[in-house]
Amino acid sequence: GIPILAHWIFQYAFADTCSTIVSGAMIGRTSFRGDILYSIGITGFIYPIIGHWAWGPDGFLALMGSTGHFLPGLGQGFRDFAGSTVVHTIGGIASLAGAIVLGPRLGRVFRRDGGGPMPAHNLTLGALGTFILWFGWYGFNPGSTLSAVDMQGIGRVATNTTLAACAGGMVAMYFALWFGETKGKFDLAITCNGVLGGLVAITCPCYWVSPLGAIILGGVAGVVVYLGMLFLEWLRIDDPIGAVPVHGFAGIWGTLSLGLFACGKYGATGPTGADNSAPVAGLFYGGDVSVLKAQALG
Repeated sequence: GIPILAHWIFQYAFADTCSTIVSGAMIGRTSFRGDILYSIGITGFIYPIIGHWAWGPDGFLALMGSTGHFLPGLGQGFRDFAGSTVVHTIGGIASLAGAIVLGPRLGRVFRRDGGGPMPAHNLTLGALGTFILWFGWYGFNPGSTLSAVDMQGIGRVATNTTLAACAGGMVAMYFALWFGETKGKFDLAITCNGVLGGLVAITCPCYWVSPLGAIILGGVAGVVVYLGMLFLEWLRIDDPIGAVPVHGFAGIWGTLSLGLFACGKYGATGPTGADNSAPVAGLFYGGDVSVLKAQALG
């Protein structure tokens, strides 16, 4: 019952997000023409195909596990409520490809070679951007209920989104404080990326997890982002803003986390609320590994 134009503009924003993620990893090395070309590639061809796999009415991942479709014996389809994989992991992996192909920025010396990340241009603007993104996530995640009538679902999703962001930021902040190269000093850039990592991770399971689960999986995302930034530095891949750890690695973790933290109370979203006759249960809430398997396959 959703107007086609409303759904189109919603998906347009998702496709745009998937494309925009990539610009962060390729900053300082990509011409405007190059930016336009890869944006056409992602929004025109990559995102629509993968989006259809997971969200289309006949997408092979959406129908996975059902009779007559891909892996019928699995008994579970792939779930990604608002796009930890479909939007963020795809953008993160495209970012990784772009950063590898372009090589590091001029003058960039990696930690293994006696250098370190180049200083940020303006962390005030960076922090402001983080909060603008966080605000936008309340359209991204609660909007993915596709029904303003599902008040329970929207409230749960908005709460889980907030808690995961807070947990991701706090954990990343303290990891940088205790173990970072500037020991004893807070690192704003890593804190911001921790917030965003928590947001990316909760994007997939936000409809099906409890607030406690959201806090835990958001906190783990903060660790994933922090270690991911160190890993890319060790690999000598220049990702100026951490797009690959935040969107790629945290997106993968968020997608898998549904198989662990789905609380076994809520089913598929519908026009007026969740269909709770077939709730999704993760491994930590009395479910088996079937949901986790479907998520890993997806």
